[in-house]
Amino acid sequence: MNLEDLRCEIDQIDEQITQLLEQRMNLVLDIAKTKKIQKIEVVDLSREQLVLDRIAQKVQNPEYRSTIINTYQDIMKNSRAYQQNFLKENKKTD
Repeated sequence: MNLEDLRCEIDQIDEQITQLLEQRMNLVLDIAKTKKIQKIEVVDLSREQLVLDRIAQKVQNPEYRSTIINTYQDIMKNSRAYQQNFLKENKKTD
């Protein structure tokens, strides 16, 4: 494979990742709505740790483990921020 072929393959994977992240964010919004109804805090560090542990065990190449865990930590940080913003904005309409 040449460089252009490799880049094309990465572009295709990026497209799939983007679609999956959008699906994940839709669920994050549903979780925020549920937390609002149930009056549950956004941050659940024990749940986040369970997710990270599960992900770490699924990584097949140990050399990638820390990078993938860091990526998931960023995803969860951004998910928390999205939930907090949603709840803050919707508090105004209560």
